[in-house]
Amino acid sequence: MEVNKIMMTAVMIFGSVSVADAADAGHGKLTFSGAIIDSPCSISPDSVDQTVELGQVSNVALAANGNTGTSVPRPFQIRLENCDITTMKTVQAIFSGPVSAYDPDSLGISGTASGASIEMNDGSNNKIRLGVPTTPQPLLQGYNTLPYTAYLRGGGASATITPGEFQSIAGFTLVYP
Repeated sequence: MEVNKIMMTAVMIFGSVSVADAADAGHGKLTFSGAIIDSPCSISPDSVDQTVELGQVSNVALAANGNTGTSVPRPFQIRLENCDITTMKTVQAIFSGPVSAYDPDSLGISGTASGASIEMNDGSNNKIRLGVPTTPQPLLQGYNTLPYTAYLRGGGASATITPGEFQSIAGFTLVYP
């Protein structure tokens, strides 16, 4: 009888220890951040901070046509949510960033590579000029996607195309004319 009491006590103690151990099988932290903006549309969180991979571009491709060859255009987009078009019917984007030494409308690159620029086009294949609003795009009630492409272009006759790693960071501002 005494052995049964000891066994029951042991089972209860070990059982409570294993439950206590199982209660913390891992933990973490959530941080929520964002901004409240004065705008008819919200910007989707996946559009706020993007990386557009232009890939590993051949220097031979950029050297074509007198050093003005291009890479394959890579798509990217800005997604808008919860748009209310009661008062604003169109949207434009203004892109900013380091200006290219070869084309004042294009992004300059930094890193060990040189002799090229990053050009961007809107969804109608119009070249985007840094600091200049894009062609107005009509808004729909609710969700909208603003399509763009980016590609690398050789810097022209005055450029020496040097292989290496590169990057460029562009910002965008939306305006509702």
